Amino acid sequence: MALFFMMLGTASELYLLDHYEGVQQLIPLLCISISMLLVFILFFRRTNLIMSFFKLVLIVTALSGFYGVFLHLRANYEFEQEMKPTANGWDLFLESLSGALPTLAPGSMVVLALLGYSYLIFLKQKQ
Repeated sequence: MALFFMMLGTASELYLLDHYEGVQQLIPLLCISISMLLVFILFFRRTNLIMSFFKLVLIVTALSGFYGVFLHLRANYEFEQEMKPTANGWDLFLESLSGALPTLAPGSMVVLALLGYSYLIFLKQKQ
């Protein structure tokens, strides 16, 4: 249940931050929505097919987190480059980590995927 509520909280936060304005911004919301549905289904019915599909969705969720970190970092880097055109690459990179977009926030998708995978391990041990 903790996994379900963490997914619900993350999806709510993304919604409140208007993280749905473009196709790329919808990726984490779609991953979380599908994961929540599968967690709900797994609560009542555990089949190998559903568990395998959930594992696939968790992999996509983790990859979306890494991709999100890349997108946030790139957007911050480009912004810093415009603000400080004379800065060198390393300084721009360091400034990009603490830019307007939270660079490491998409990493929460990786954490959700790991929690989901631990839930799958728990379910397999229970069988």
